[in-house]
Amino acid sequence: MKIIGFHLMPWPYLTPADISGSDSSWITMSNALYDPKKGHELYETYFNQLVYYDEVGFDGVAVNEHHQTPYGLMPSANVTAAMLVPRTKGTIAILGNAIPLHENPLRVAEEIAYLDVVSGGRIISGFVRGIGAEYHSMSMDPSVSRERFYEAHDLIIKAWTEPGPWEWYGRHYKFRYVNTWPRPYQQPHPPIWSPSQGSSETVEWAARNKYVYLQTFSDTKSSERIFGDVREAHERLHGLVMPELIGWSVPVYVGDSDEQALAEAKPHMEYLFNDVLRMRKDQLFPAGYLTVESSQRVMSAKAKGLGTGRKTCEELMDAGIVIVGSADTVRDTMVDRQQRFGFGNFSGIFHFGTLPDHLFRASVKRFADHVMPSIAPLGLPTGHAISASHPQEKAS
Repeated sequence: MKIIGFHLMPWPYLTPADISGSDSSWITMSNALYDPKKGHELYETYFNQLVYYDEVGFDGVAVNEHHQTPYGLMPSANVTAAMLVPRTKGTIAILGNAIPLHENPLRVAEEIAYLDVVSGGRIISGFVRGIGAEYHSMSMDPSVSRERFYEAHDLIIKAWTEPGPWEWYGRHYKFRYVNTWPRPYQQPHPPIWSPSQGSSETVEWAARNKYVYLQTFSDTKSSERIFGDVREAHERLHGLVMPELIGWSVPVYVGDSDEQALAEAKPHMEYLFNDVLRMRKDQLFPAGYLTVESSQRVMSAKAKGLGTGRKTCEELMDAGIVIVGSADTVRDTMVDRQQRFGFGNFSGIFHFGTLPDHLFRASVKRFADHVMPSIAPLGLPTGHAISASHPQEKAS
Protein backbone atom coordinates (compact mmCIF):
# COMPACT_ATOMS: atom_id res chain seq x y z
CA MET A 1 0.00 0.00 0.00
CA LYS A 2 1.19 3.48 -0.84
CA ILE A 3 0.88 5.73 2.24
CA ILE A 4 0.84 9.48 1.70
CA GLY A 5 0.58 12.32 4.19
CA PHE A 6 -1.86 15.03 3.15
CA HIS A 7 -2.08 18.62 4.40
CA LEU A 8 -4.86 21.18 4.04
CA MET A 9 -2.93 24.20 5.39
CA PRO A 10 -5.95 25.70 7.20
CA TRP A 11 -6.09 29.10 8.92
CA PRO A 12 -6.30 28.30 12.66
CA TYR A 13 -6.92 31.79 14.05
CA LEU A 14 -10.65 32.35 13.56
CA THR A 15 -12.42 33.51 16.71
CA PRO A 16 -16.04 32.79 17.63
CA ALA A 17 -16.84 36.38 16.67
CA ASP A 18 -15.21 35.87 13.26
CA ILE A 19 -17.26 32.75 12.67
CA SER A 20 -20.56 34.17 13.85
CA GLY A 21 -20.08 37.19 11.60
CA SER A 22 -20.55 35.12 8.44
CA ASP A 23 -22.84 32.26 7.41
CA SER A 24 -20.00 30.56 5.52
CA SER A 25 -16.24 30.19 5.74
CA TRP A 26 -16.01 30.12 1.97
CA ILE A 27 -16.21 32.90 -0.62
CA THR A 28 -17.74 35.61 1.57
CA MET A 29 -15.69 35.47 4.81
CA SER A 30 -13.62 38.65 4.59
CA ASN A 31 -9.88 38.32 4.04
CA ALA A 32 -9.49 41.20 6.50
CA LEU A 33 -9.33 38.34 9.02
CA TYR A 34 -6.06 37.13 7.48
CA ASP A 35 -2.81 38.36 9.04
CA PRO A 36 0.12 38.00 6.59
CA LYS A 37 2.74 38.07 9.36
CA LYS A 38 1.05 35.17 11.14
CA GLY A 39 0.60 33.58 7.73
CA HIS A 40 4.34 33.67 7.10
CA GLU A 41 5.03 31.84 10.36
CA LEU A 42 2.23 29.40 9.66
CA TYR A 43 3.59 28.47 6.25
CA GLU A 44 6.97 27.76 7.82
CA THR A 45 5.31 25.35 10.24
CA TYR A 46 3.16 23.71 7.57
CA PHE A 47 6.01 23.13 5.13
CA ASN A 48 8.10 21.62 7.92
CA GLN A 49 5.18 19.33 8.72
CA LEU A 50 4.95 18.16 5.11
CA VAL A 51 8.68 17.44 5.15
CA TYR A 52 8.21 15.51 8.40
CA TYR A 53 5.99 13.00 6.59
CA ASP A 54 8.95 12.33 4.32
CA GLU A 55 11.41 12.11 7.22
CA VAL A 56 9.46 9.43 9.12
CA GLY A 57 9.12 7.18 6.08
CA PHE A 58 5.82 7.95 4.35
CA ASP A 59 5.83 7.12 0.63
CA GLY A 60 4.96 10.68 -0.21
CA VAL A 61 3.27 13.96 0.63
CA ALA A 62 0.10 15.43 -0.85
CA VAL A 63 -1.07 18.98 -1.49
CA ASN A 64 -4.08 20.57 -3.20
CA GLU A 65 -5.71 23.88 -4.09
CA HIS A 66 -8.63 25.84 -2.68
CA HIS A 67 -9.75 29.41 -3.17
CA GLN A 68 -11.14 32.25 -1.04
CA THR A 69 -11.42 30.32 2.21
CA PRO A 70 -9.56 29.80 5.51
CA TYR A 71 -10.16 26.06 5.03
CA GLY A 72 -7.04 25.76 2.87
CA LEU A 73 -4.30 28.30 2.20
CA MET A 74 -2.88 26.74 -0.98
CA PRO A 75 -4.31 28.62 -3.98
CA SER A 76 -1.83 26.77 -6.22
CA ALA A 77 -0.95 23.12 -5.67
CA ASN A 78 1.79 23.34 -8.28
CA VAL A 79 3.56 26.22 -6.53
CA THR A 80 3.34 24.30 -3.25
CA ALA A 81 4.75 21.18 -4.89
CA ALA A 82 7.63 23.18 -6.40
CA MET A 83 8.69 24.32 -2.94
CA LEU A 84 8.64 20.71 -1.71
CA VAL A 85 10.70 19.19 -4.54
CA PRO A 86 14.13 20.10 -3.08
CA ARG A 87 13.07 19.30 0.50
CA THR A 88 11.67 15.79 0.04
CA LYS A 89 12.78 12.45 -1.40
CA GLY A 90 9.46 10.67 -1.89
CA THR A 91 6.44 11.12 -4.10
CA ILE A 92 4.70 14.50 -4.28
CA ALA A 93 1.01 14.02 -4.99
CA ILE A 94 -0.83 17.04 -6.38
CA LEU A 95 -4.44 16.30 -5.37
CA GLY A 96 -5.13 18.13 -7.43
CA ASN A 97 -5.34 20.73 -10.12
CA ALA A 98 -8.95 21.91 -10.59
CA ILE A 99 -8.60 21.86 -14.36
CA PRO A 100 -12.08 23.19 -15.31
CA LEU A 101 -11.22 26.39 -13.43
CA HIS A 102 -8.21 27.00 -15.67
CA GLU A 103 -8.71 28.98 -18.84
CA ASN A 104 -5.45 27.54 -20.18
CA PRO A 105 -5.00 23.81 -19.43
CA LEU A 106 -1.68 23.88 -21.30
CA ARG A 107 -0.22 25.77 -18.34
CA VAL A 108 -1.16 22.79 -16.16
CA ALA A 109 0.43 20.40 -18.68
CA GLU A 110 3.62 22.47 -18.74
CA GLU A 111 3.85 22.95 -14.98
CA ILE A 112 3.27 19.28 -14.13
CA ALA A 113 5.81 18.19 -16.74
CA TYR A 114 8.24 20.79 -15.35
CA LEU A 115 7.80 19.48 -11.80
CA ASP A 116 8.11 15.89 -12.96
CA VAL A 117 11.40 16.53 -14.75
CA VAL A 118 12.92 18.61 -11.95
CA SER A 119 11.92 16.00 -9.33
CA GLY A 120 13.21 13.09 -11.41
CA GLY A 121 9.77 11.54 -11.82
CA ARG A 122 8.31 11.92 -8.34
CA ILE A 123 5.03 13.61 -9.27
CA ILE A 124 1.49 12.25 -9.04
CA SER A 125 -0.91 14.44 -11.01
CA GLY A 126 -4.38 14.67 -9.53
CA PHE A 127 -7.20 16.12 -11.61
CA VAL A 128 -10.32 17.45 -9.88
CA ARG A 129 -13.32 19.52 -10.89
CA GLY A 130 -13.05 21.66 -7.77
CA ILE A 131 -15.83 21.74 -5.20
CA GLY A 132 -18.94 23.76 -5.90
CA ALA A 133 -17.80 26.78 -3.89
CA GLU A 134 -14.86 27.21 -6.24
CA TYR A 135 -17.24 28.05 -9.08
CA HIS A 136 -18.64 30.92 -7.05
CA SER A 137 -15.08 32.06 -6.28
CA MET A 138 -14.14 32.08 -9.95
CA SER A 139 -17.55 33.25 -11.24
CA MET A 140 -17.77 30.22 -13.52
CA ASP A 141 -20.76 28.19 -14.67
CA PRO A 142 -20.82 24.89 -12.71
CA SER A 143 -23.20 23.29 -15.21
CA VAL A 144 -20.37 22.98 -17.77
CA SER A 145 -17.72 21.99 -15.24
CA ARG A 146 -17.74 18.32 -16.14
CA GLU A 147 -17.47 18.82 -19.90
CA ARG A 148 -14.69 21.37 -19.32
CA PHE A 149 -13.00 18.82 -17.06
CA TYR A 150 -13.10 16.08 -19.69
CA GLU A 151 -11.87 18.35 -22.47
CA ALA A 152 -9.07 19.83 -20.36
CA HIS A 153 -7.99 16.32 -19.34
CA ASP A 154 -7.94 15.08 -22.95
CA LEU A 155 -5.93 18.10 -24.06
CA ILE A 156 -3.37 17.69 -21.26
CA ILE A 157 -2.89 13.96 -21.88
CA LYS A 158 -2.45 14.54 -25.61
CA ALA A 159 0.01 17.37 -24.93
CA TRP A 160 2.06 15.01 -22.77
CA THR A 161 2.01 12.05 -25.12
CA GLU A 162 1.75 13.24 -28.75
CA PRO A 163 4.68 15.16 -30.25
CA GLY A 164 3.78 18.63 -31.47
CA PRO A 165 3.06 20.99 -32.87
CA TRP A 166 -0.61 20.32 -33.55
CA GLU A 167 -3.91 22.18 -33.28
CA TRP A 168 -6.71 21.84 -30.75
CA TYR A 169 -10.12 23.26 -31.49
CA GLY A 170 -12.58 22.02 -28.88
CA ARG A 171 -15.75 23.43 -27.42
CA HIS A 172 -14.08 25.18 -24.50
CA TYR A 173 -10.40 25.41 -25.46
CA LYS A 174 -8.81 26.50 -28.74
CA PHE A 175 -5.10 26.48 -29.51
CA ARG A 176 -3.39 27.07 -32.84
CA TYR A 177 -0.20 25.47 -31.55
CA VAL A 178 0.17 22.72 -28.95
CA ASN A 179 3.83 21.87 -28.49
CA THR A 180 4.60 21.81 -24.77
CA TRP A 181 8.18 21.97 -23.52
CA PRO A 182 9.32 20.21 -21.35
CA ARG A 183 7.80 16.75 -21.72
CA PRO A 184 7.18 14.67 -18.56
CA TYR A 185 10.00 12.63 -17.04
CA GLN A 186 7.66 9.69 -16.40
CA GLN A 187 6.44 8.06 -19.58
CA PRO A 188 3.91 8.20 -21.01
CA HIS A 189 2.97 10.65 -18.23
CA PRO A 190 2.86 10.92 -14.41
CA PRO A 191 0.35 8.71 -12.56
CA ILE A 192 -3.08 10.30 -12.42
CA TRP A 193 -5.31 10.29 -9.36
CA SER A 194 -8.95 11.33 -9.22
CA PRO A 195 -10.06 12.57 -5.77
CA SER A 196 -13.85 12.60 -5.58
CA GLN A 197 -16.91 12.96 -3.40
CA GLY A 198 -18.36 9.83 -4.98
CA SER A 199 -20.14 10.86 -8.17
CA SER A 200 -21.02 7.91 -10.40
CA GLU A 201 -19.52 9.69 -13.42
CA THR A 202 -16.12 10.06 -11.73
CA VAL A 203 -16.12 6.45 -10.52
CA GLU A 204 -16.73 5.24 -14.07
CA TRP A 205 -14.25 7.68 -15.65
CA ALA A 206 -11.42 6.79 -13.26
CA ALA A 207 -11.98 3.05 -13.67
CA ARG A 208 -12.14 3.27 -17.46
CA ASN A 209 -8.85 5.17 -17.64
CA LYS A 210 -7.15 3.08 -14.93
CA TYR A 211 -6.58 6.12 -12.77
CA VAL A 212 -6.47 5.98 -8.98
CA TYR A 213 -9.92 6.78 -7.59
CA LEU A 214 -9.55 8.49 -4.18
CA GLN A 215 -12.61 8.71 -1.93
CA THR A 216 -12.57 11.72 0.41
CA PHE A 217 -14.46 12.89 3.53
CA SER A 218 -17.24 10.29 3.61
CA ASP A 219 -18.83 8.10 6.25
CA THR A 220 -18.19 4.36 6.35
CA LYS A 221 -21.58 3.29 5.01
CA SER A 222 -21.41 5.63 2.02
CA SER A 223 -17.77 4.77 1.35
CA GLU A 224 -18.53 1.06 1.40
CA ARG A 225 -21.25 1.54 -1.21
CA ILE A 226 -19.08 3.76 -3.42
CA PHE A 227 -16.06 1.45 -3.21
CA GLY A 228 -18.37 -1.40 -4.17
CA ASP A 229 -19.23 0.57 -7.29
CA VAL A 230 -15.53 1.13 -7.96
CA ARG A 231 -14.75 -2.57 -7.70
CA GLU A 232 -17.73 -3.45 -9.88
CA ALA A 233 -16.52 -1.00 -12.54
CA HIS A 234 -13.04 -2.52 -12.45
CA GLU A 235 -14.40 -6.04 -12.91
CA ARG A 236 -16.78 -5.01 -15.67
CA LEU A 237 -14.23 -2.96 -17.61
CA HIS A 238 -11.01 -4.87 -16.95
CA GLY A 239 -11.96 -8.29 -15.59
CA LEU A 240 -10.21 -7.79 -12.26
CA VAL A 241 -10.12 -5.43 -9.32
CA MET A 242 -6.94 -3.38 -8.91
CA PRO A 243 -6.42 -2.19 -5.31
CA GLU A 244 -3.47 -0.07 -6.45
CA LEU A 245 -6.03 2.01 -8.38
CA ILE A 246 -8.27 2.52 -5.33
CA GLY A 247 -7.53 5.09 -2.63
CA TRP A 248 -9.04 6.34 0.61
CA SER A 249 -8.47 9.64 2.40
CA VAL A 250 -9.48 10.38 5.99
CA PRO A 251 -8.38 12.60 8.91
CA VAL A 252 -6.37 10.59 11.47
CA TYR A 253 -5.08 11.20 14.97
CA VAL A 254 -3.00 8.67 16.93
CA GLY A 255 -2.65 9.15 20.68
CA ASP A 256 -1.08 7.18 23.52
CA SER A 257 -4.55 5.85 24.42
CA ASP A 258 -8.07 6.14 23.05
CA GLU A 259 -9.01 8.58 25.81
CA GLN A 260 -5.95 10.75 25.33
CA ALA A 261 -6.36 10.74 21.55
CA LEU A 262 -9.95 11.97 21.80
CA ALA A 263 -9.07 14.67 24.34
CA GLU A 264 -6.19 15.95 22.21
CA ALA A 265 -7.89 15.79 18.81
CA LYS A 266 -11.43 16.86 19.68
CA PRO A 267 -11.26 20.69 19.60
CA HIS A 268 -9.10 20.75 16.48
CA MET A 269 -11.18 18.23 14.56
CA GLU A 270 -14.37 20.09 15.45
CA TYR A 271 -12.82 23.37 14.26
CA LEU A 272 -12.15 21.72 10.90
CA PHE A 273 -15.63 20.31 10.36
CA ASN A 274 -17.72 22.97 12.09
CA ASP A 275 -15.85 26.21 11.48
CA VAL A 276 -13.63 26.24 8.37
CA LEU A 277 -15.49 23.54 6.41
CA ARG A 278 -18.76 25.39 7.05
CA MET A 279 -20.61 26.56 3.96
CA ARG A 280 -24.14 26.96 2.66
CA LYS A 281 -25.54 24.10 0.62
CA ASP A 282 -25.95 26.36 -2.40
CA GLN A 283 -22.18 26.98 -2.21
CA LEU A 284 -21.27 23.32 -1.78
CA PHE A 285 -23.59 22.11 -4.55
CA PRO A 286 -24.53 25.05 -6.81
CA ALA A 287 -27.20 24.50 -9.42
CA GLY A 288 -25.90 22.38 -12.27
CA TYR A 289 -22.81 21.10 -10.42
CA LEU A 290 -24.17 17.57 -9.93
CA THR A 291 -26.06 15.40 -12.39
CA VAL A 292 -29.41 14.02 -11.31
CA GLU A 293 -27.84 10.56 -11.08
CA SER A 294 -25.09 11.67 -8.73
CA SER A 295 -26.89 14.26 -6.61
CA GLN A 296 -28.66 11.83 -4.26
CA ARG A 297 -25.64 9.63 -3.57
CA VAL A 298 -23.22 12.52 -3.08
CA MET A 299 -25.61 14.47 -0.85
CA SER A 300 -26.19 11.32 1.19
CA ALA A 301 -22.47 10.72 1.53
CA LYS A 302 -21.86 14.28 2.72
CA ALA A 303 -24.91 14.70 4.96
CA LYS A 304 -23.18 13.24 8.01
CA GLY A 305 -20.26 15.64 7.81
CA LEU A 306 -21.43 18.83 6.12
CA GLY A 307 -24.30 21.25 6.28
CA THR A 308 -26.36 19.53 8.98
CA GLY A 309 -25.41 21.42 12.12
CA ARG A 310 -22.38 21.18 14.38
CA LYS A 311 -20.75 17.79 14.74
CA THR A 312 -18.84 16.46 17.70
CA CYS A 313 -15.63 14.54 17.21
CA GLU A 314 -17.38 11.51 18.71
CA GLU A 315 -20.12 11.71 16.06
CA LEU A 316 -17.55 12.00 13.30
CA MET A 317 -15.72 8.97 14.70
CA ASP A 318 -18.90 6.92 14.96
CA ALA A 319 -19.75 7.71 11.34
CA GLY A 320 -16.25 6.74 10.21
CA ILE A 321 -15.50 10.19 8.78
CA VAL A 322 -12.41 10.47 11.03
CA ILE A 323 -10.19 7.97 12.86
CA VAL A 324 -9.07 8.90 16.37
CA GLY A 325 -7.55 6.52 18.89
CA SER A 326 -4.50 4.69 20.15
CA ALA A 327 -2.09 3.08 17.71
CA ASP A 328 -3.84 -0.27 18.26
CA THR A 329 -7.27 1.24 17.59
CA VAL A 330 -6.13 3.12 14.50
CA ARG A 331 -4.33 0.04 13.16
CA ASP A 332 -7.33 -2.24 13.71
CA THR A 333 -9.69 0.32 12.16
CA MET A 334 -7.52 0.73 9.10
CA VAL A 335 -7.12 -3.01 8.59
CA ASP A 336 -10.90 -3.37 8.83
CA ARG A 337 -11.54 -0.55 6.35
CA GLN A 338 -8.98 -1.90 3.91
CA GLN A 339 -10.66 -5.29 3.97
CA ARG A 340 -14.08 -3.70 3.45
CA PHE A 341 -13.09 -1.06 0.89
CA GLY A 342 -10.26 -2.82 -0.95
CA PHE A 343 -7.97 0.22 -1.33
CA GLY A 344 -4.26 0.06 -2.07
CA ASN A 345 -3.50 3.76 -1.47
CA PHE A 346 -4.01 5.76 1.69
CA SER A 347 -3.91 9.55 1.93
CA GLY A 348 -3.99 10.41 5.62
CA ILE A 349 -4.89 13.91 6.81
CA PHE A 350 -2.81 14.11 10.00
CA HIS A 351 -3.07 17.85 10.43
CA PHE A 352 -6.53 19.31 10.86
CA GLY A 353 -7.99 22.57 12.08
CA THR A 354 -6.02 24.14 14.92
CA LEU A 355 -3.88 21.10 15.78
CA PRO A 356 -0.59 22.29 17.34
CA ASP A 357 2.69 21.26 15.78
CA HIS A 358 3.81 19.10 18.71
CA LEU A 359 0.59 17.06 18.65
CA PHE A 360 0.81 16.66 14.87
CA ARG A 361 4.36 15.33 15.12
CA ALA A 362 3.57 12.97 17.99
CA SER A 363 0.58 11.53 16.11
CA VAL A 364 2.52 11.08 12.86
CA LYS A 365 5.41 9.41 14.69
CA ARG A 366 3.07 6.94 16.43
CA PHE A 367 1.43 6.17 13.10
CA ALA A 368 4.79 5.63 11.38
CA ASP A 369 6.16 3.43 14.17
CA HIS A 370 3.11 1.42 15.20
CA VAL A 371 0.48 1.52 12.43
CA MET A 372 2.29 1.81 9.12
CA PRO A 373 4.25 -1.48 9.39
CA SER A 374 0.97 -3.40 9.68
CA ILE A 375 -0.96 -1.71 6.88
CA ALA A 376 1.84 -1.18 4.33
CA PRO A 377 1.69 -4.82 3.09
CA LEU A 378 -2.09 -4.64 2.51
CA GLY A 379 -3.56 -4.37 -0.98
CA LEU A 380 -3.26 -7.03 -3.66
CA PRO A 381 -1.11 -6.43 -6.74
CA THR A 382 -2.50 -6.23 -10.24
CA GLY A 383 -2.95 -9.65 -11.79
CA HIS A 384 -4.84 -11.22 -8.90
CA ALA A 385 -8.52 -11.32 -9.77
CA ILE A 386 -10.70 -10.69 -6.71
CA SER A 387 -14.41 -10.61 -6.15
CA ALA A 388 -16.19 -7.27 -6.09
CA SER A 389 -18.18 -8.42 -3.07
CA HIS A 390 -15.13 -9.82 -1.23
CA PRO A 391 -12.17 -7.54 -2.01
CA GLN A 392 -9.61 -9.65 -0.15
CA GLU A 393 -10.57 -12.98 -1.69
CA LYS A 394 -8.21 -14.32 -4.36
CA ALA A 395 -9.79 -16.00 -7.34
CA SER A 396 -9.04 -19.69 -7.56
